[in-house]
Amino acid sequence: MDTAVPDGAPGGTSRPARLGSSRPAFSPRAAGAAPQGAASREAGAARSASPPAAAGQPAAARHEAASPKAGAARPALARCVAVEPAKFAGAYWGRAPVLSRAAELAGATGFHDLLSPADADELLSRRGLRTPFLRVAKDGAVLPVSRYTGGGGAGAEVGDQVLDERVLALYADGATLVLQGLHRLWPPLVDFARELGGQLGQPLQVNAYLTPAASQGFATHYDTHDVFVLQVDGRKRWRIHEPVVADPLERQPWGGHADEVSAVADGPPALDEVLEPGDALYLPRGWLHSAAAQDEPSLHLTVGIKALTRYALVEALLELAAEDPRLRATLPFGLDPADPDQVEPELTETVDALRDWLGSAQPGPVADKLRARAWPAARPAPIRPLAQARAAAALTPDDHVTVRPGLKWRLTAEPDDRVALHAFDRTVTMPGGCALALRALLSGGLTRVGDLPGLDTDEDRLVLARRLLREAILIPGRPSPHMEM
Repeated sequence: MDTAVPDGAPGGTSRPARLGSSRPAFSPRAAGAAPQGAASREAGAARSASPPAAAGQPAAARHEAASPKAGAARPALARCVAVEPAKFAGAYWGRAPVLSRAAELAGATGFHDLLSPADADELLSRRGLRTPFLRVAKDGAVLPVSRYTGGGGAGAEVGDQVLDERVLALYADGATLVLQGLHRLWPPLVDFARELGGQLGQPLQVNAYLTPAASQGFATHYDTHDVFVLQVDGRKRWRIHEPVVADPLERQPWGGHADEVSAVADGPPALDEVLEPGDALYLPRGWLHSAAAQDEPSLHLTVGIKALTRYALVEALLELAAEDPRLRATLPFGLDPADPDQVEPELTETVDALRDWLGSAQPGPVADKLRARAWPAARPAPIRPLAQARAAAALTPDDHVTVRPGLKWRLTAEPDDRVALHAFDRTVTMPGGCALALRALLSGGLTRVGDLPGLDTDEDRLVLARRLLREAILIPGRPSPHMEM
């Protein structure tokens, strides 16, 4: 797909817009993101993306060397849309496309600091890239991975590695290269995605599309999530048409409506624009689009927003409804499931039982289901395992620690005077006497280990802090400005 990402937006569609305005700090509450509870929060303010550096220098190297000053004034959302955050949330989020020109966006210096053509070459040739982190498409079809993968030579014989000479041949022949999962692979995009996801309150994915001159990788289609398109290099013409399916779910891909999509795509577009370097386009899910490179190669990033929808509530309720014995009852012996007359009385009884159960549904268990689904989709800041282990082993009462940036957590009281710390991938259970110290550690600030409240000795404090460092809940204090550690 030639785009990228938000889901779970309000229904209805509006006309696309080309807007720009002042850009105050974005409020997740304004966009409908629910705040964390009193005993639940997300740690660490996300940092801005790194500034650009010398041409030809890969962004990974620039990321370590760049001064943080240039990026500090460039909030991630303000790099994606030239609309005040509250107005974007209320008028456009999930409703209508917004085209923002480079001059309207914060910084107006483009997106080369996130991923440049030189960076893409670095990934394709020197990083041991493997599928599925690369897809290749041509004339609307995704090519078999065997066309561009193979063994990597002595000691690297595994056969799913990207081979640069094969990629060159396909690209030179007009194929589009899709670098996938860059929010996990490329440090500047790891940080950018975490900051933008924190501002939106939603998990993100980031892909890059490299299209040769005068080529088009994908036919007109729609995505089942909202996207921000960030034009990095070259020029690409985007033709946008209104949806044929409003707010499609992931289980409702465009292929199931191919004839409708084709018919609408033959008509006049709602938006027909060429994106220049530094421009950005927001597309809600369901809006039809196609993109063709112009007279030079094109590189754009697509940021996919994997937000929850109301249907996620329905799925959570159905999971919980299995607790009702009436909804687990076996259908009558000999019932023909293909006969509507035989199905009708069972359906009526089932609907009545489900209606009764729904009347007693509570938000707590539903929130637990949604948390188990949403939290793992938005990973916290990366850690350095070796350095983290060394820091835990050498910890002293005078050392400082802080909660891992981006970590979502919830603290609950458990039976037998225990307390449970719930994170995105684990639950850590401890004696109830640790509760005060845990709250101090999770407050988000720097904490001196020897100052932890509620514990009798420094040895107890060290045991707790070391445990949480090893569980990747905490990180050592005073992290690097470029990567938490």
